[in-house]
Amino acid sequence: MLISRTLRFCCQRRFLLPLTVLALASPWLLKGVDFTTNPKTYEWPVDPKHQELVHTYVRSVLNRECRPAFARKGIEARIPTSTPVMEPFLWGDTPLTDTVFQYPPPFGFLDLQDKLKDILRLLPPSPTEEHLGKDCQRCVVVGNGGILRGLELGALIDQFDMVIRLNSGPVQDFSKDVGNHTTIRMSYPEGSPKVWEDLDPKLKYVAVIYKSVDFHWLNAMITKQKVSLWDWLFFWQKVPDDIPIKLSQFHVLNPEIIRETALDLLQYPKPKFRLWGWDQNVPTLGVSALNLASYLCDEVSLVGFGYNLSLREAPLHYYDSLPMSAMLTQEMHNVDQETALLQSLVAEGTISDLTGGILCSF
Repeated sequence: MLISRTLRFCCQRRFLLPLTVLALASPWLLKGVDFTTNPKTYEWPVDPKHQELVHTYVRSVLNRECRPAFARKGIEARIPTSTPVMEPFLWGDTPLTDTVFQYPPPFGFLDLQDKLKDILRLLPPSPTEEHLGKDCQRCVVVGNGGILRGLELGALIDQFDMVIRLNSGPVQDFSKDVGNHTTIRMSYPEGSPKVWEDLDPKLKYVAVIYKSVDFHWLNAMITKQKVSLWDWLFFWQKVPDDIPIKLSQFHVLNPEIIRETALDLLQYPKPKFRLWGWDQNVPTLGVSALNLASYLCDEVSLVGFGYNLSLREAPLHYYDSLPMSAMLTQEMHNVDQETALLQSLVAEGTISDLTGGILCSF
């Protein structure tokens, strides 16, 4: 079935069931499904009229006057009682407050002070903030959704001031659809690229800590050592042996970003101890990246977000052959609550959904 038949209904909400498991991003997201399938190109025809409609909308977002601190103001208006995160990343000289250790990963580093300090000792002090010569900057968070396939948005995505990519979403062989510029690659160990393709020397790799052993892996990547055989037992999927970047490119996400996303934005209950895993209170990496982007840029857009479960054979990702039906097995995230949050953020104009999978406004 041609995508043109389905995407023409993008602005008619009654035909869509957007599912915002945005970047397929967290541990244990797809039980029994390895979404690191060897990437290869799959053809997926797109109606040229729809493609031009999307391109016109993206160009309009890029060409309008940039609004300083716009996205962050919109998000903070939803959580007026929350204390903003002072530092989105943790550095060798970052003052560690009690709130960082209030909850277990990924919401905090409860009982992991020593492991955190071992990592921070390896990292340099906080760098001088860079604005790339612009007073107002635009971020785009690139999800891995199949909705990107065939839209040929790559050149437009690369025009954003900051391009945030999630997990192992590839750029090589897919740049026509997703671009090839990467400012931030945000991931946890199991989701990180097994084959590194990002060549920008200024790229930032943002490590997200979901569990204690993730600290051991990150330490090995920074110090260019091997992961111990014992640690390998605690990963649910193969992790990279090497992240070939310089020390200055490693960043550790402040868990307060995820805590704020979960407890304040999504209004999930406070995390409770469980022997294994969590309740459905862990936000997807995509929503957490959106919150991070609001601290880094003035305006925030999304591409490749949103899934339509009514099209079970449609591509789940832009880079492999997994069908949409694979999402039916996920049990970790509260996708309905995330959908409602993102739809409302798009509807009020706080963020822009460039591919219309969350809420089409073009």
